[in-house]
Order: sequence, then C-alpha cells, then structure tokens
Amino acid sequence: MSEQSQQFFAVEKVYLKDLSLEIPNAPQIFGEQDSPKIDISLSNEARALDAGLFEVVLTSTVSAKLEERTVFLIEAAQAGIFQLRNVPQEELEAVLNVMCGNVLFPYLRETVSNVVARGGFPPFFMNHVSFEALYQQRLDEQQKQQQQQQQQSGTPTAPAG
Repeated sequence: MSEQSQQFFAVEKVYLKDLSLEIPNAPQIFGEQDSPKIDISLSNEARALDAGLFEVVLTSTVSAKLEERTVFLIEAAQAGIFQLRNVPQEELEAVLNVMCGNVLFPYLRETVSNVVARGGFPPFFMNHVSFEALYQQRLDEQQKQQQQQQQQSGTPTAPAG
C-alpha cells in the first residue's frame, strides 16, 4: 500500500468549547441529605473545517434533581480538531462519530467531574460510553425513519437479500 493511500488519523487539538454550571437553589440545596436523580444526555456533531480537517464537538448535559428542584445543571462541550486523510467517504461518518468520540470523552468526563466538585458536591463520575453502540443506534433510527417515510408515501421498499 502506498503512502498516499494509507489512512491517516491525528488529533490536532483538544479544547473545552463551552461550559456552564447552574446551582439555582444554592445555598439551601447544600443542606439536603437525599441523593439527587442524575440525568445525562450526550450528543456529538462534526463539521469539516478544511480539506481533511474536522472539528468534532461532544456535548453533555448533566442535571441533578431532588423531586422537582434542580440541584445542579452542567452543560459542557468538549471539542477536538482532527486530521483525516485517505478515509473512504462511506467510513468517514463512523470515524468522526466513534473514533473522535472515544478520544474526546475522557476529557469531557474529567471536566464534568471537576465542575461537580468545584460546585461543592460529592464526587461524580460519568460511566464509559460505547460510541460504536450510539452510532449504530443512530443508524438504526435513521433507517426506521426512512422506512416509515417510504410507507407513508406509498413507495415500495426493496426486499432484503
């Protein structure tokens, strides 16, 4: 395989693009003894910056609630600039979603953990995320939506196999 056709993946830069912490019920909330319910959402977006250069942003919203009261709300966007060369177009989306997500997640997890601690709360650690499973789930959802749209429009779907 020649050098020109070898796939190339490099991390050019990792940076914190956006960060927000809200503790709307402080200082009263610090006297609570109950454990809050934690909800975590995660999303990622990729965009081309230049030939072979992409920005990927991994965003997480972490909310902690006691009944209806918000204990804290964190929004963090961890970003990276990645250089990709000789990646086939049909593999590009998977590389941006899975490989780049795997690179960025430890930084995002550390940021969220540090913000929780600096907010005066007990330690909190986000569990590992399978970006491959998330990507496959998104592909499955897109396929279901396409099938539903085809059924609604009366367009026959091609038989599998």
